[in-house]
Amino acid sequence: MVISPLSNARFPVPLEWGVPPGADAVPGARRLVVAILREWGVPLTEDGFQEVELCASELIANALLHAGGRCVVTVRRVGGRVRVEVADRCPGLPQRECDAESTTGRGLVLVEALAHAWGWDQAPVGKVVWFEYPENAEAPCPTHGWGTAQSLNSLYEVA
Repeated sequence: MVISPLSNARFPVPLEWGVPPGADAVPGARRLVVAILREWGVPLTEDGFQEVELCASELIANALLHAGGRCVVTVRRVGGRVRVEVADRCPGLPQRECDAESTTGRGLVLVEALAHAWGWDQAPVGKVVWFEYPENAEAPCPTHGWGTAQSLNSLYEVA
């Protein structure tokens, strides 16, 4: 009897990758998030893809800025929602408050306004900040959410 690891897998399988430190890494990482969702055939409107990209950009930029090192991005689908997680090694929890004079601190307010839900979880080292965005049943979904199996390398070309 042959048992395939795919017999127990849930598709699409979550994708995870490391983002190196530096502000110049943020644009490629946020474009990769959207490329993955498009490859999976996630039913989102163009506005939805842009909002997910903006939220991902904010979380990735915050992790790189405040943790001072690389972060790890995970993209998954959970119960009709897209979930983007950004893990870093900084133990400090995210702060969404800012005063009127501050030039930073507004990104999480934006994430809160655009995402269905957001939050953070403590990790053994650092934390994971995440947001969820609802899939839009009105948008076309030719693969019914299953996408196609391709290597992550083809998606990196987009980033």
